[in-house]
Amino acid sequence: MTAVPLDKNLWTEVEKIPTRFGYGDGLVELGETNPNVVVLGADLTSSLRVDRFRDTFPERFIQTGIAEQDMMNLAAGLSLVGKIPFVSTYGFFCTGRAWDQLRTTVAYGGLNVKVGSGHGGISVGPDGATHQALEDIAITRTIPGMTVIVPCDYHETIKAVKAAAEIVGPVVVRFGREKVPVITTPDTPFEVGKAQVFRDGFDVTIMACGVMVYESLKAARMLEEEGVSARVLNCPTVKPMDIKAVVESALETGAVVTAEEHQVMGGFGSAVAEVLCRHAPVPVRMVGIQDVFGQSGSPEELMESYGLTAQAVAGAVRDVLEMKKR
Repeated sequence: MTAVPLDKNLWTEVEKIPTRFGYGDGLVELGETNPNVVVLGADLTSSLRVDRFRDTFPERFIQTGIAEQDMMNLAAGLSLVGKIPFVSTYGFFCTGRAWDQLRTTVAYGGLNVKVGSGHGGISVGPDGATHQALEDIAITRTIPGMTVIVPCDYHETIKAVKAAAEIVGPVVVRFGREKVPVITTPDTPFEVGKAQVFRDGFDVTIMACGVMVYESLKAARMLEEEGVSARVLNCPTVKPMDIKAVVESALETGAVVTAEEHQVMGGFGSAVAEVLCRHAPVPVRMVGIQDVFGQSGSPEELMESYGLTAQAVAGAVRDVLEMKKR
């Protein structure tokens, strides 16, 4: 597998932009080319950066207020008359509070609704456990017919939003609040259902999504100094999983570490493990939230406290390599 080119300044003057900015900018670009795109907000318009769409296309923006379940049903109705609605609110509010409507009204009906699942993960920070979506990947990927995308940076989020509009059926795009390193460029390839090698290696594969892709790249650089060659596989589409890429990397390197800003149970790591236990049973270690709720704190403190760092990923690699030896 060939590594795709990344931002040349990745390790020197890395730029940091919140992925929610990519969501907002992607919607505006969509609105300029597709008159059927409409956006719904739940009193979090500026926080999710959909205020640009509202100001540019006011006739295609609906503010529902803090009524996420009603918003999901309204989006379902709009899809039935040919619109492409993007439901936009905090991650757990749109996937947890409105899960019944998302599952039964939208997905069961096969409706063309897109969900902008913002402020995902623990890095929301001071908002605390009630606002930290740590279970949203698990509860959406289990819904039949649902596409789940977790882009790694600003540019990939824009591409994910545009791609979501081209898919006929329900799609969740998960993005975060805080500034994260810009890894890719506008020209980096992106395709729903496809993983990409961001760094090649032959001893172990680190498979990651979201902000943990950058931490995985840092971990690979650290491990290189120890003589460990780590491949980094960016997996923005959690569902449908790129089975071919996951299996090939597992067989070629013989060991896998997964990394995600989400509960390890039921999330991205579980999705990878489901593929590997059937097609390529190799040693696996998962980096993520370990069956606990979040708490309030700065994003940096929380990522460190919950083991969502390059150091934690590197430690998991050392562990899985010991298993590989045995």
